[in-house]
Amino acid sequence: MATWRGPLSALIVDDHGGFRAWARTFLEAEGYRVVGEAAGGTEAISAVRRLRPDVVLLDVHLPDLDGFEVARRVAAEPAPPAVVLVSSREVEEFGWRVGATSVCGFISKVDLSGERLGALVEGGS
Repeated sequence: MATWRGPLSALIVDDHGGFRAWARTFLEAEGYRVVGEAAGGTEAISAVRRLRPDVVLLDVHLPDLDGFEVARRVAAEPAPPAVVLVSSREVEEFGWRVGATSVCGFISKVDLSGERLGALVEGGS
């Protein structure tokens, strides 16, 4: 993964508008440039194609496609963005599925921080 310079552009994908608003405010305060939001998987894939974000913060549970399927489809795009899965549940609840994807990692929503997101995008833990 490349070393990022300047603010990362981010797409926030979650079916709860309240979380998207909170994540936008929080990430922008930590230096991210939020370029868009999506409430579902199909909308997220379209937004990735249109907005070309550096990173996608992707909820696992979406109304149309789950985050694992969205991540798989996004990974097939030319020059795909870094994808980090988020959920209100803990990573252990998803077992092998997280490791079987091409995502950079997983963050529980309660543990979301710009520093943690940046570490996963940069290839840290």
